Amino acid sequence: MKNKDKIIAAVNNLRWEMGENFHDSLMESLYTEASEIANKSIVLQDRKSKFDLDRFIDRIVTSKIWGFPLMFLILSLVLWVTIEGSNYPSQWLSYLLLDTVHPVLKSFSADIGLVWWLDGLLIDGAYLAMAWVISVMLPPMAIFFPIFTLLEDLGYLPRVAFNLDRFFKAAGAHGKQALTMSMGFGCNAAGVVAARIIDSPRERLIAIITNNFSLCNGRWPTQILIATIFIGALVPSEIAGMAAALSVVAVALLGIVLSLLVSWFLSKSVLKGEASTFTLELPPYRPPRVLQTLYTSLIDRTLIVLWRAIVFAIPAGLVIWSISNISLNDLSLAEHFIFAVDPVAIFIGLNGVIILAYVIAIPANEIVIPTILMLTVLTTGLAELGQGTGVMFEMDSLQDTASILTAGGWTVLTGINVMLFSLIHNPCSTTIYTIYKETGSMKWTIVSAILPLVMGFFVCFVVTQLWRIFS
Repeated sequence: MKNKDKIIAAVNNLRWEMGENFHDSLMESLYTEASEIANKSIVLQDRKSKFDLDRFIDRIVTSKIWGFPLMFLILSLVLWVTIEGSNYPSQWLSYLLLDTVHPVLKSFSADIGLVWWLDGLLIDGAYLAMAWVISVMLPPMAIFFPIFTLLEDLGYLPRVAFNLDRFFKAAGAHGKQALTMSMGFGCNAAGVVAARIIDSPRERLIAIITNNFSLCNGRWPTQILIATIFIGALVPSEIAGMAAALSVVAVALLGIVLSLLVSWFLSKSVLKGEASTFTLELPPYRPPRVLQTLYTSLIDRTLIVLWRAIVFAIPAGLVIWSISNISLNDLSLAEHFIFAVDPVAIFIGLNGVIILAYVIAIPANEIVIPTILMLTVLTTGLAELGQGTGVMFEMDSLQDTASILTAGGWTVLTGINVMLFSLIHNPCSTTIYTIYKETGSMKWTIVSAILPLVMGFFVCFVVTQLWRIFS
């Protein structure tokens, strides 16, 4: 009532000041504003002949018929360009950092007489982990983020939010969460930071917690490799590549579905509240600002996120080498852990090597496959493979990689569960740290880390039980 009285008082004061002209001025103002709105919103009969390119494009990209297929087509194209375009730069960086610099460092270490354990910790542990992260993580980010920023500059991303708004609103979340989710396909840490565009603290928190279900570039290599080896083997060789690609796309779409479901669950329970309404302005399409795009995507996003990943990856490399080379009762610490958790891990469709690899790879998902191969060689006694105990590596061919995984007890079920667990499991340490910085809450940081981990184990358990029932 107080606000109402203030408004009435303000109107009366304005009426007193303007005297007889008050009514005319007020009506003129209302009609002027209505005319401006009508001119922007309504196409009059005699103006139909004037072609408006923005309106024509919007009729397509926001159409109920074409909007979603076009959106998924553009997303698939961006991801395909990112994956294909990053292959050669990744191979070049791998050759430079792993095949060239690493042997030089080993030779230098031998020349100066560095003790074996310090050589292993610094070169085979810390350096290799850093090298793997740079070679695998840098090229996809350097491609994805500029493309994403270009789409943002062109004005297409607000149309994505417009298309997905009703789904996130039905889930009790904010329509702009579609943008943060899209950013998460490049890097979940960047997606968490992008949640700043959501004004509501409750809905911003939902977007932060669920961003982990966007399949970031650190997890794409795992998805593609496992799908090629195990899903591709289920169909004739002529369509093996297509089957593998479709299975990876299916996993990415599952992540979107999980994001909506978890958003709905949170909005109906611990983060209960009404979905806020917002006016989504569709900006005009405009040519991209290339220099600003490159600066924003490469400096503000790519290099900062990469630096954080490197900072966390170096300690991971130290841990990997240490637990593989420190022995207790003729078994390394890694083997003790693997054999201890193997029964439970196998029961839910994984194994001890996979669990330990994901524990070690919390700093960076990029080192999951090299760590799995190294630990598999360690536990199976395949001494002729690899480059030494505790040294991460990858094989040159899919057949050799498949042979190692099969020797480690992997089956098609294991491959499917790893793809699902890779999608759902806890965020990497870079993302966890970013969540804490953005929320300032240890409680919600822990929830963001534990909730997807529990979900990942549960989904693998359900898939395993169904597989055993129907197979």
